[in-house]
Amino acid sequence: MQAKLVRSIIRALDRTAVLLGRTPARAAHLATGTRGEEDTYFHLRTLGYVIVARNFRSAKRKGEVDLIGWDGDTLCFIEVKTRSKRDVVPAEAAVDHNKQRELRTMAREYMHRVKGDPPHRFDVVSVYHDAGTGAPRFELLKGAFSIK
Repeated sequence: MQAKLVRSIIRALDRTAVLLGRTPARAAHLATGTRGEEDTYFHLRTLGYVIVARNFRSAKRKGEVDLIGWDGDTLCFIEVKTRSKRDVVPAEAAVDHNKQRELRTMAREYMHRVKGDPPHRFDVVSVYHDAGTGAPRFELLKGAFSIK
C-alpha cells in the first residue's frame, strides 16, 4: 500500500515537472526504460529485496548497473530490460556477452566498496508494459549468468 502511494506521488511530481517545462524532452525508449527501472525497484522491494543503489556508475569504468540490492545475504546486481510489448525475442536476450562483461566489470568496482566478500549474483528483470493492461508484468531471472 505504501509503495503504491509513493509511486503515485513520484509519477505525479514527474508529470508536473514536464508540464512546467522543467525537464528536457527524452526519447521514448529512454522514458520507457526509466519507467521500467522504477517499477522494478518497487516490485523487487515487495519480493523482499533491499535496494542499496540505483543507476550505479563509476568514474573509473564505462557502464551502469541499474539496481543493486540484497536478497537475503546475497548481493544482487540487477539489469532491467523494459519493453512496451512482448515480441518473439524475450527482453532478457538483450543482455548479451558484451553487456554481461560490462556488468561484471561494474560489479567488481562496486565490490571494492563492500566489506568482506559476500555471495553475489547477477539477476535480470524483464518488464513488459503491454498497451491497455495498465500494470507491468515482470519476469525475474535470478543468477541469470555466471560471475566469472
